[in-house]
Amino acid sequence: MTLQTVILAAGMGSRLGRSLPKPLTALSDGRSIMRQQHDNIRAAFGSDARITAVVGYRAETIVEAFPEAEYVYNDRYDETNTSKSLLRALKATGKHAVLWMNGDVVFDPRVLGRAVEFIERDQSFVSVNTAKVSDEEVKYTVDAEGFIQELSKTVTGGIGEAVGINYISRADKPALIAQLGRVDDQDYFERGLELAIVENGLRLEPMDISDLYAVEVDFAEDLERANLFV
Repeated sequence: MTLQTVILAAGMGSRLGRSLPKPLTALSDGRSIMRQQHDNIRAAFGSDARITAVVGYRAETIVEAFPEAEYVYNDRYDETNTSKSLLRALKATGKHAVLWMNGDVVFDPRVLGRAVEFIERDQSFVSVNTAKVSDEEVKYTVDAEGFIQELSKTVTGGIGEAVGINYISRADKPALIAQLGRVDDQDYFERGLELAIVENGLRLEPMDISDLYAVEVDFAEDLERANLFV
């Protein structure tokens, strides 16, 4: 099976204060954030893994940097959030299961190695870090069976953070597409997952990567922290 991977890279990333799209931000090892993601995907899944990026803001700069990738264009990137970018990508990838990540996540290559077991049994998951729970991050709780119950920035009593690397199975994909179509333009994609859990019985496993690094680069201090690992 050829793995479908998606990188969400349409946003302006204004909080980092750079003119280029945030995924093109240079790391201390000379690679961009997105190049590190491409390298990690190829290392885990081989050269046959299909990489699709959702682009918007200054899309041509990303296309020029990664001409080998496939692209979906979110022409409303300045009006919508990750829910609508992911919706476009899921529709563009047909019936296939999809591994997706936010375009600003710098992460340990072993994260995707850990994901292989979930992907082989086609189990939808969200990567999580239980080592910290910050108010401004997406948090989660689990039900009695250990599956994700709540998933948002407003969760009370969260037991960890979602780190922006996720997988939706072939069977679960139609429900997520339907829910992403319903949510508000400014919602994050996690809102679609939450609704699919409540209304469609989506069983979403937390994949614990607390022992590995994964840094979502929103601010300059996040970039400094990411550069300690690469």
